Amino acid sequence: MTKPVPVAPASALTTAAATWSVAAEAYDSDVVRALWRAYYTEVSDRWYLLYEGRVTEPAELEREIAAESGSDLAAPGGALLVARYGGEPAGTAGVRLLDASTAELKRVFVREDMRGRGGAAVLLAAVEDAARALGAERVVLDTRTDLVEARALYARHGYEETEPLTVRPYAEHWFAKKLV
Repeated sequence: MTKPVPVAPASALTTAAATWSVAAEAYDSDVVRALWRAYYTEVSDRWYLLYEGRVTEPAELEREIAAESGSDLAAPGGALLVARYGGEPAGTAGVRLLDASTAELKRVFVREDMRGRGGAAVLLAAVEDAARALGAERVVLDTRTDLVEARALYARHGYEETEPLTVRPYAEHWFAKKLV
């Protein structure tokens, strides 16, 4: 049986100018849709610019966004969190149970204009708390080689590279962390 995920802010960090807060949000909310659009646009354009020298074609972007609704990040087996900076939606992260003790991180993202303010660490801590609330003892994830900032974030926060855990397009690095 899974434990309920708290809906109140899971974590917060105050800076001189504003405060980060993180709370659960429905996967199909307008806020989440806007953040996922920003996420998909950035990671897709980044890949195409690196390997093909172009941005993502609009039709392809729409197909990719539509292909993953995020329903797998809903309770009772998952959680979707939105980070806000000074009340403004700035990032998102999801977690879903793969089995009774293992959770997978998905779509960890902070808007480019909000980076460098400590939000990624706050969001990561909150999504780990959500994984614990679901009963997970370990968190896993996959990412791409070109997402060097993401890989550095995970390494800074105790994630260790591991053997391949998934077979997915674009999965090139796999990380795991034991939750204590």
